[in-house]
Amino acid sequence: MNEELELLRSHTCNMQSVVIISALALCLAPSGNAGRKVFTCPSSCSCSKESIICVGSSYVPRFIPNDVSSLSIVNGTFSEIKEAMFSHMPSLQLLLLNSNALTTIRDDAFSGLPHLEYLSLANNNIKALPRDLFIDLDSLIELDLRGNVFECDCRAKWLMMWLKSTNATVSDVLCAGPEEMTGKGLNDMTSLHNECISTDFIPLHSVSTESLSVDTFSHKNDVYVAIAAPNIESCMVLQWDHIEMNFRSYDNITGQSIVGCKSVIIQDQVFVIVAQLFGGSHIYKFDEDQSKFTKFQDIEVSKISKPNDIEAFQIGNDWFFIIADSSKAGLSTLYKWNDKGFYSYQSLHEWFRDTDAEFVNLDGKAHLILASRSQVPVIYQWSRSTQKFALQGEIPNMEDVVAVKTFRIKEDLYLAMTRYIGDSKVLHWTAKEFSEVQALPSRGSMILQPFSFKERYYLALGSDYTFSQIYQWDAEEKVFERFKEVYIQAPRSFTVVSTDRRDFVFASSFKGSTQIFEHIIIDLSL
Repeated sequence: MNEELELLRSHTCNMQSVVIISALALCLAPSGNAGRKVFTCPSSCSCSKESIICVGSSYVPRFIPNDVSSLSIVNGTFSEIKEAMFSHMPSLQLLLLNSNALTTIRDDAFSGLPHLEYLSLANNNIKALPRDLFIDLDSLIELDLRGNVFECDCRAKWLMMWLKSTNATVSDVLCAGPEEMTGKGLNDMTSLHNECISTDFIPLHSVSTESLSVDTFSHKNDVYVAIAAPNIESCMVLQWDHIEMNFRSYDNITGQSIVGCKSVIIQDQVFVIVAQLFGGSHIYKFDEDQSKFTKFQDIEVSKISKPNDIEAFQIGNDWFFIIADSSKAGLSTLYKWNDKGFYSYQSLHEWFRDTDAEFVNLDGKAHLILASRSQVPVIYQWSRSTQKFALQGEIPNMEDVVAVKTFRIKEDLYLAMTRYIGDSKVLHWTAKEFSEVQALPSRGSMILQPFSFKERYYLALGSDYTFSQIYQWDAEEKVFERFKEVYIQAPRSFTVVSTDRRDFVFASSFKGSTQIFEHIIIDLSL
């Protein structure tokens, strides 16, 4: 009690001395105003004209005169401060609520106190304070929050930020939890951003057709998406509408059993390579005058029987694309640009039913990885002397790989190897070889697709039998952790499209509609 009174005196040195008497009753109504309530000092309080001190009270006094400038309630048994509880005392300059049983402070509890200079909530059982609790206290000079049990989790993020911006003097706010924060000062923390920011993938809308692949490209500040839809014999081209903020139909390239639409931009010319199971494959070029794609070139079909994947890449100043052939007598073929068109340049990997091709830069040298149903993935290296790819080696113990994708996390290079039966694998490039770092159960999977948004790294693992899984990279453990389930019928690709500060993932489906998800940021402190 003496400590509380000393604190009160230190804060009210410019006020009238407190007169402490028991059973004090003050009549504060001015003469001639008989309708005004007469204030009676509660039995647990001592009152003067300008100040009230209550000890051991079970409630906050009501009907306090609005010209009282100091209120102290200590050693009380009440647990809650309700909204605008002191707004009928607009002249308050000092409010001490020390050593009570407070656990809950409601939103706007201290609203209506424009002159409050000193506030103490010390020595209670407060774990969290509502967001922007002190925002209306423009005159606040000193705040005491010592002796509470603050949880320094996302609920405290706003308080941490406020502590760094306020001009008031605030006592040290020590954390009682979570465990890793116990004993640390909230005042000293630099950020709770990572702990309080999460993400989600929310269904946006769908394209009502099955698809095998999705590709995206940008041209003259516009973003496009090309969807290979074999059931409607079309390569659908969508364009992002910057006004309506959605994807709209832009063009439609027709064909026979289209399995892939791959874009290549060379010297500001936009090409789409259209791979077909029947009728040969073709290259279309964007016609600026007609604002549509027109046939540019037929692809030599004598060597390609069953195209399964198209990859385009650049080595030096030269552009190439490769078609992986998955037929039993297939011959995956490399094509090169010669300023007039693409021509067959090199045949690779005969008789192995190739399922996927991936271009990657290993230690500054161009490489191709070919996945196959008939053998483990093989690696080709580009020879500067012969200007061709030469077989360099293989990735052992990885039979029956249906897809291979490369990705980087910081400076580290990884492979995502998809297997329909057994476990899909994540491999890390170290010491001139790929070594396994993680296995993911993947029965019925045709795609393990890595992608990222800024510093967040994900893997999408499709499934023909159950929910597809999205994994997120754990930077501390250096593994991917399961993050979210999404339902897509027989997914075949996951493609990232970013535009107008929004991020999307297109999920192609072999047996249902093509799904579009939006990647959103969630602030857990709100």
